[in-house]
This record gives sequence, structure tokens and C-alpha cells, in this order.
Amino acid sequence: MKILKYLLIGLIVLILLALGGLYASGNGALLRIGWAMLFGGPGAPFDAAQAVEAPDYADPDNWAALPERDGLEDRLPEGVGCGVVQGQAPVDVFFVHPTGFLAGDTWTFDMNLDSRAEENTRWMMANQASTYNDCCNVYAPRYRQASIFAYFRGEDVREQVLGFAYQDVARAFDYFIEHRNDGRPFVLASHSQGTHHGIRLLREKIDGTPLARRLVAAYLIGGGLKRAQFDGLVDTALCDAPDQTGCAVHWDTWSEVAIDNDFSDSADNVCVNPLSWRLDGGLASAEQHLGWVAASGAFQADFGADEGATGIDFAPLQAPVVHSISAQCRGGILFITDQSDTPLGRTGGSFGGGNYHGLDYPAFHMNIRANAQARVAAFLAREN
Repeated sequence: MKILKYLLIGLIVLILLALGGLYASGNGALLRIGWAMLFGGPGAPFDAAQAVEAPDYADPDNWAALPERDGLEDRLPEGVGCGVVQGQAPVDVFFVHPTGFLAGDTWTFDMNLDSRAEENTRWMMANQASTYNDCCNVYAPRYRQASIFAYFRGEDVREQVLGFAYQDVARAFDYFIEHRNDGRPFVLASHSQGTHHGIRLLREKIDGTPLARRLVAAYLIGGGLKRAQFDGLVDTALCDAPDQTGCAVHWDTWSEVAIDNDFSDSADNVCVNPLSWRLDGGLASAEQHLGWVAASGAFQADFGADEGATGIDFAPLQAPVVHSISAQCRGGILFITDQSDTPLGRTGGSFGGGNYHGLDYPAFHMNIRANAQARVAAFLAREN
């Protein structure tokens, strides 16, 4: 027993030294993630009976964004005009937000409006959902999202928790179609965990149904989608042109400094270049970059911290910074100009090691905004 005790102590020391090395190297995000993987999160197997009551989507409180209500999703970058009035656009967007529940001891979010997780959802409305407010009426459900710790456990637990969260998203989408959409064309949009749910919506609720004829495009961004996840779809192709409709877009953003790393596990990932909107698009120059927009507010990534809200202030969106990023798809990954020493890179979107998952939207804010408008225009012209 004494030998086992010393082995465990030695293992803990090695882990702490490794984490300390990450901190010293400047990869603070990796340090927090590593610490959370080892010591954080719920301590028992997932039990759906312990989750809070399912949200009622007839209640406006269970929506993070609604067109009849002023919200952060209505923000525009400084100097950028908007051609639609929320609630009067001919097209809707159904946006599924990513993981913001990072500081709790349950597997799923308890829907507490006065919480860090809810402030993170507001961050997503300001900096992600807002990219679609010039093409569409913005709808975004709140849901019993999976905790970040579900990603740090075994595949069985992860799929159970994410599958549970998807039930809310699916019910919200059904409610949106039946009670909110009124037969209009729509865009499906998402990021990260939202993309995990978004691809299921596409496969199970849209493709192969009459709704497919009303799908303008699916912006399923971030989350490592594989080509195989689009196999068998009868109505939805992968986008390969900037004005193509009824198709799906996906990319995962990394710094160009990591381009020679081993990404063999991502070779079958979908990559649509958001500068050229070409599938597996080669190098697109910074001249095609319409602008990044610095994130408003602070995304709270303190794993295991107190769950209470902190009163984050969301300043107006700043003016776009144009022609500063080149991008290329290579081996299923989108590599962009390194942002380590730029204001964009210092906004907290880097996950360390060149992983720019948090920049999937901010780095291409204006390209996404313009492209969503272009696809909507092409769809409406075709319908008319």
C-alpha cells in the first residue's frame, strides 16, 4: 500500500509539473482545460432525472434571441449599416449557441438566468448570432446545454449528455417551425456544441423533408464535422460557391504556425474557406478578407468557478479590421494568418497551441455577414 501511495504522489507531481509547463509556455487556456480534465466537473454518472425541468418554448424567457425583443444579437459593428428590421425580414435564422456552461457540478445547465453560463450565452448572441442580423430575423433557443466536462469524459458519457441536450434543441426547432417561422425560408446556424446539435437537426428534421426546400444554407461552424456526417443526405450538399443555396458550410480555424502538425485525424473534416466559400478552398489572400470584429464583453472560461453572474458589460461592437487575414483549407483544417501578436489574438479566442476555435466567428465576422446576405438574395431571386 505504501508503494501505491508513493506512485500516486509521484503521478500527481508529474501532472502538476506538466500543467505548470503549460502555464509557463503561455498556454493558459490549455492549463485550465488540463486542470479541469483531471480534477473538475460532475463526480457521478449522468442521470437525466437530475436535470431541471424541460424548457417550455412558448415562454419567451427560454429564448436567448427573439426578433421582437431588443438584444445583443441586434448589435452592428461600428460603421456598418443594416438593411432589415428585426421581425420584418423575409428570412429567419435559427441559431444554436455553443457551450457556455463551464462552472457547475451538474452535467447539464440548470437554465439559471443569473449565472456565468447565461452571461456566456449573451456573449454568443453579441459576437456570433449578430452576424446574421442583416439577412434574417434572429431566433436562438436557450437549452439545457451539456457541461464542458462532458467533453473531458468517455465517449459514452459525452454522447449521453449531448443527446439529452439535443432533445431541447429539437423541441425548440419544432416550436420555431410551427409557431414562429410562418413558412418563411430559414438559415440554420451554429457553433461548437451547437454544431453537434445542428448537424442532427439537418439530418433528422430538415433533409429529406419539405423543410429542405426552405433551407437557404446551414452555417455549421466549428466542432470538427466529418464528410461522413453528410453521407446519405438527399437535399443538402456541401457548399462550394458563395451564392449556392440549400447547402452546408463548416470549418475549424487554426493558426498557420501549426500547419505542419499532425492533423491526420482531421483529414476527412469538412473545410469550406470563408474567404472564397470554396470547399477545400486553397489559399485566399487577405484582399478577400472583409474584416474581423473584436469580441464584445468577456467570455468567462474559469472552469469550476462560482456559478453566479458577474455583471459582464457588453460594449458596442468595434469597427471591422479589413484585409488582415489570409486563409486556406489543408487536410480538413482552415489555417489562417497567425494572430498571436494582434488585437484579435488577444481577445481570448485562442485555445492554445494554435487552436483558434474561439475565433471561428470573430475572425470572419464581415465575410459571414456578407455571405449570409448573398445566399439569402440568391435564394429569394430563385424563388421569385
